[in-house]
Amino acid sequence: MPAPERTARVRVDEFTRFLRNETTGGTILLAATAIALLWANSPLSESYFAVRDFQFGPEQLHLRLSIGDWAKDGLLALFFFVAGLELKRELVVGELSRRKQAILPVVAAIGGMVVPALVALTVGWGAPGIERAWAIPVATDIAFALGVLALTGSNLPSSARVFLLSLAVVDDLGAMIVIAVLFTTKFNLLAAGVAVLAFALYAWLQHRRVRTVWLYLPLAIVAWIAVHEAGVHATIAGVILGLLTRAKADPGEEEAPVIRLEHRYQPFSAALAVPLFALFAAGIEINADALGRVVTTALPVAVLAGLIVGKAIGILGVSAAAVRFGIAQRPRGMGWRDLGALSLLGGVGFTVSLLMAELALTGSAADEAKTAVLLASVVAALAAAVLLLRRNRAHGETVSSSAD
Repeated sequence: MPAPERTARVRVDEFTRFLRNETTGGTILLAATAIALLWANSPLSESYFAVRDFQFGPEQLHLRLSIGDWAKDGLLALFFFVAGLELKRELVVGELSRRKQAILPVVAAIGGMVVPALVALTVGWGAPGIERAWAIPVATDIAFALGVLALTGSNLPSSARVFLLSLAVVDDLGAMIVIAVLFTTKFNLLAAGVAVLAFALYAWLQHRRVRTVWLYLPLAIVAWIAVHEAGVHATIAGVILGLLTRAKADPGEEEAPVIRLEHRYQPFSAALAVPLFALFAAGIEINADALGRVVTTALPVAVLAGLIVGKAIGILGVSAAAVRFGIAQRPRGMGWRDLGALSLLGGVGFTVSLLMAELALTGSAADEAKTAVLLASVVAALAAAVLLLRRNRAHGETVSSSAD
C-alpha cells in the first residue's frame, strides 16, 4: 500500500477508535441535546420545528415520516442493533455467559426496571397518561452512563464497567420488550410473517458463514420495513438482528461477526444515530413555567421519582438481596459503595426514556415527561459522578498503598 494511502487508513482507524470511546459518545450526545434545547428555545425555534416535522419517504410503504420520526424509528434501529450485538456477545462469550457472573447484573437490571415502574405508578397514580407513562423510567442509557463512568471511575476495577454494561444492555432489552408489548396498537399478520422470514434468512446466512454486506443490508432494510408495517416499533428489528448474529469465531477467523459488526457500526451509532435522535427529541420548551410544571405536576414528578429514586433502590436493593441469599456474587474488587454509585448512574435514562416518552404521551404531557427525563438524567449523572469520584480516589489510594 502506498505511503499516503497507508497514512490515511491509519488516520481513519484512529478516528474510528476515537468515536468508539465511551467518553466521546457521551460528549457528542450531550452536545446534540444542548443544541436541541438552545435551538428550540431561541428566536429560530420555528425553523427547528419546521425541520423536525418535515416529511419525506414513500407513501406506498406507509413510510412518509417526519425527520423526527425517521430519527426515532430508523436511526435508533442502528443503536439497538449495536445494543443487540453487545448483548449477544455478553451472553455467548462475555460475562453473561458464566452463570454466577451473569446473575447479579441480570437481577439488578430486573430490579432497575420493576421498582422504577412501581415508584412511577405510585407517585403518579390517577394522573392522565400514567397507564402508559410508567414505562418511561425503566431504561438506562448505555452510552451516557458508560461515558460518566469512564470520566470519573478510571481507578475502579474493570468489573465495574462490565457490571454497568451488562446491566444497561439487559435493561434496554427489557425496554424493547415493553415497547413491543405496550406500544403495539395494530398488528399486520402478513407484514409480521415477512419480518419472520427476513430474520430466518439472516440467521441462515449467519449459519452458512456468508459475509457480504450486499446481502445483509437489503435484508436488514426489508426486516425493518416489515416490522414497521406490522405495527411493532421498528427499532425492535435492530435488536433482533443483533441477537441473531454469530458470536463465536471459526478456526482461522480473526474475530466473530458480532465483534466485527459492533466495531464497524458502533461509531455510526455513537456519532450519528443517537445524537440525531437526541437533536430532534430533546427540543422542548424550557422556562420557569415549564420547569415549575415539571416539579409540581404528578406525571413528570412520577418520572423524576422513578429515575432518581426507583432506579437506585431497585438496582442496589435487588443486588443486595441476591448476594445476601446466595443467589449471586458481588463483582470482584467492588464494594457496596461502588455498587451504590453505579446504581445511581442507572438513573440516567436519557435516550430510551426519551423514546418511551414520545411513544407513551402526546402534546404538553410528552414535553413535560421529556423535561423530567432530561432533569432526572442530569441529577442522577451528577450525584453518581460525585460518589464515583470519591470511590475513584479511594481505589487510587489503595493501589498506591499496595505499590508502596
